[in-house]
Amino acid sequence: MTIHRAELLLPGAGRAPLPGGAVLVDGRSVEAVGPYEELAAARPAARVRRWPGVLTPGLCNPYGPELLERAYHPDPREAGELGTEPLTGTALAALEMTGSRWGASARRGVRRMLAHGTVAVAGTFRRATVADAVARSGLGIEERFDDPPGPPTLDPLAGGRPVEEAFQLPPLGFEGQRADFAVFDVPADGDPYAALARAGAASCVATVLDGRLVHRRA
Repeated sequence: MTIHRAELLLPGAGRAPLPGGAVLVDGRSVEAVGPYEELAAARPAARVRRWPGVLTPGLCNPYGPELLERAYHPDPREAGELGTEPLTGTALAALEMTGSRWGASARRGVRRMLAHGTVAVAGTFRRATVADAVARSGLGIEERFDDPPGPPTLDPLAGGRPVEEAFQLPPLGFEGQRADFAVFDVPADGDPYAALARAGAASCVATVLDGRLVHRRA
């Protein structure tokens, strides 16, 4: 068991913020959400991870196909030639893309998403190697009925979208739900939603997916 503690917990879905809140994870599931002192007293043998800032539900990125099937994420060894940012349009068309290369790109793209607190993506994947990379990562896949507005971005908090709309449902607090959440290094006092909107998802310091710590900022 692991207790993830932050300065402030935002459960999502309009629920009240909880200063000093924490999430107790048992394997792949959330066992309890509440004040850290209560969870620590109930499970004194649990390992404790202390994080700065705000703990929230994980984010859902609405641009799954755009970022993973219509953009190429260069290998670090290609940075000198291709740079480090995703390639689209004519730059993508100039590459010789194979199924295996698409799969490798998708795996790198998924890692970048995890570093932005993403635990789910929306959209339908049509390339087999990309769909396989997403499935193996453990990211949730949400149905999408319309193309989302704005240019695709790795940051689900960008573009003026209300912060809570980016949170994956259900909100934190349901015992037995899959342990998916993220922590962002933003001020816990004042208006945490405004702080998250200003800092963006690049302020993510930790992402927990299916109970596993899949991203931790150095």
